[in-house]
Amino acid sequence: MSAKPEQTVHRYFAGLAENTFSSELGVVDPPLIDYVSDLLVRFIRSDVVHRIRGVTGRPLMSITEMLSEAKERIGDARRELYRHVGDFTLFWAGVYPEALRSNSPCHDQFSEYCAHGKLSYQIASQIDVENPDRLDEALLFERLSNQFELCCYGLREVRRHWEEDQDGPNHVILIG
Repeated sequence: MSAKPEQTVHRYFAGLAENTFSSELGVVDPPLIDYVSDLLVRFIRSDVVHRIRGVTGRPLMSITEMLSEAKERIGDARRELYRHVGDFTLFWAGVYPEALRSNSPCHDQFSEYCAHGKLSYQIASQIDVENPDRLDEALLFERLSNQFELCCYGLREVRRHWEEDQDGPNHVILIG
């Protein structure tokens, strides 16, 4: 029995992330590496990338909209939205940084994404930390904030490897 496409993609990204972060970058943090590889799998689907909706039900497409909405939410909903902003910015700044580069010297979208991502993970790490079931996740979000640039670099390296790999996710049926 062959693996489902989702399982194949997950194993592929998990292997690339583990090799890149552990072997090449010297990052020995299995929960962080697992989180980054899961992020790649989750963000294959565009409906996940833009899953956050405002009060009108319209998808929130910009970081400004997402952050504004996060300030209005409380508890788990607030934490989840800040986490999503961190994930969204990490994905774009890490995997597709060229999409954030601007021809204008006055507007550096890449730096903005990194700043918002770091801050969002930091805020997410501080929400509901008194809950002992959430401590590991809070510590992980704190590490993602502190190591945001390193994670971006690691994701760029993961992308470079998958682009060089003839059997990579470009040749796997991706989830639509």
